[in-house]
Amino acid sequence: MMAELHKRRHEFRDRNLPPEGASSGRDTSGDTSSVFLKLLAAAFYGVSSFIIVVVNKSVLTSYRFPSSTCVGIGQMLATIVVLRTGKMLGIVSFPDMDLSIPRKMFPLPLLFVGNQISGLFGTQRLNLPMFTVLRRFSIFFTMVFEGLLLKKSFSTSVKITVFTMIFGAFIAASADLAFDFEGYIFIMLNNVLTAASGAYMKQKLDSKDLGKYGLLYYNSLIMIFPTVAHAHYTGDLQTGLQYDGWSDQLFVVQFVLSCVMGFVLMYSIMLCTQYNSALTTSIVGCIKNILVTYIGMMFGGDYIFTWTNFIGLNISIAGSLVYSYITFTQEQTTKT
Repeated sequence: MMAELHKRRHEFRDRNLPPEGASSGRDTSGDTSSVFLKLLAAAFYGVSSFIIVVVNKSVLTSYRFPSSTCVGIGQMLATIVVLRTGKMLGIVSFPDMDLSIPRKMFPLPLLFVGNQISGLFGTQRLNLPMFTVLRRFSIFFTMVFEGLLLKKSFSTSVKITVFTMIFGAFIAASADLAFDFEGYIFIMLNNVLTAASGAYMKQKLDSKDLGKYGLLYYNSLIMIFPTVAHAHYTGDLQTGLQYDGWSDQLFVVQFVLSCVMGFVLMYSIMLCTQYNSALTTSIVGCIKNILVTYIGMMFGGDYIFTWTNFIGLNISIAGSLVYSYITFTQEQTTKT
């Protein structure tokens, strides 16, 4: 009697089970789609980041455009116009402006504009290899912010690779014949603001009050007016408008491209962070910087070669590659 009952239970369970492999096919299809989106977001960020560094360097150094603040204003204006147009056409959506928006955004707009302007000043004053190597400090500052604010801990191997990157940057800086004190100050400020901005951006994205489009739009809308006022007060705005190269069509194309790419870069950072993680975004940035470093050496026009500087750059690059490998494998291990 008990044996017959047990047999019937097994038959009933087998009839209700889906055919073998039916659900796994859907899971595999979903996993493949998810991986594709992650890779696409990471590639989009890498390409966008590479293009804007090269274009900004061309506008500010090759064409000697005198006002990096005006480039920043152009990037904010492009973000506002693109997103407002997209909302009017129903392509994107974000909340309408109300009195609660500034409170929900704070302090992201201040960090955003500071990060943008300091990065442009640093790009203008430094050669590309030193700019990209000194940007490695942003990883160190990100670790500090995550440790203090999020109580996150890091493995010894990650700490050693970050130290290697910074050690190489110090060696390269010690023999930088094109040393520019103001450029170094701006890029270090940019590193701190990048780390703080990333932490707050993740916080705001997780809260889902405004969404990624709302964050981008109101970041620019809130800060464009004080930035224009500051540029007018310091004479930066007049200097930019009186620039002699506005009749050069190739310069105008690159200036407009720089403005549009400012929006594209911020959007790609949010996409990469959303589909992957902040960690993956920093890894992609590291790999991109390696390419920018070597291109800047060969084609930048303002890199002065010394063996000490060259060795320091390559120590920092080696640290970046090992860091990328370690953090990526650790992230995959955590997921599994």
